[in-house]
Amino acid sequence: MKFTKMHGCGNDYVYVNGLEESIKNEPVAARFVSDRHFGIGGDGLIIIKPSDIADFEMVMYNADGSRGAMCGNGIRCVAKYVYDNGLTKNTTISIESMGAVKHIEVELEGGQVKNASVDMGKPVFDAKKIPVIGYGEKVIDEKITVGSDEYKMTCVSMGNPHAVVFIDTSLKDFPLEKTGPLFENHSAFPDRVNTEFIRVKDRKNIEMRVWERGSGETLACGTGACASVAAALVNGLVDNDVTVHLIGGKLQIKWSGDETDSIFMSGSATTVFSGEITLPEE
Repeated sequence: MKFTKMHGCGNDYVYVNGLEESIKNEPVAARFVSDRHFGIGGDGLIIIKPSDIADFEMVMYNADGSRGAMCGNGIRCVAKYVYDNGLTKNTTISIESMGAVKHIEVELEGGQVKNASVDMGKPVFDAKKIPVIGYGEKVIDEKITVGSDEYKMTCVSMGNPHAVVFIDTSLKDFPLEKTGPLFENHSAFPDRVNTEFIRVKDRKNIEMRVWERGSGETLACGTGACASVAAALVNGLVDNDVTVHLIGGKLQIKWSGDETDSIFMSGSATTVFSGEITLPEE
């Protein structure tokens, strides 16, 4: 199988041109290629396929082989892949992921995509749609007991579920490896959850670490950055244009604060290398 390794702010995936390559068992392939010791290494597998409702379809798998509904860093890299590899000449590209279509504007440098801006859609605060159970219609600055500790969280869907937790102490010292899995598998989240731990630096800058369901800690999460800014804004902590500082880099997030308006995300997209790999026997 031919592949390309790409990342957005260190959130790395293995990308496959599904217009040319055929994978018999995609979840098994995702687990294999994502393994950083025995495979290629990545936060998951993304297959680019034709779409009936957009220019292309992004089929995303987490590192554990589970399907993901949306990946903000991944979709920027898909836009870079299809442009850089001559699959489209358009600088505005529509990409479908699990039925939802996003529109990406790419920024070129030397004839290749360097950065991309994505209309990530509207944040959803409806608890039933996220989903999160055991709370009211919205979960904003609500208490949750995780293990032996109590936190306050704001829950948002950006096509996938997020619990945003604000931390006053250093994120570097936060025990994410212990706390992340407890949030992910908490009974309040029937579909599991991505959890963002946030420290607000000022009204235009926040720091973020993220535990993604099915992948563990990643260096960046685009939907998580959008959810974090939305959560911070509804809690009155930030302005409408925020730089999110992640381990792998920076993302620029803009939102009016109106739930009927889309969130816009801008950030880099980088190709690391391309190659071929033999998939294991099923």
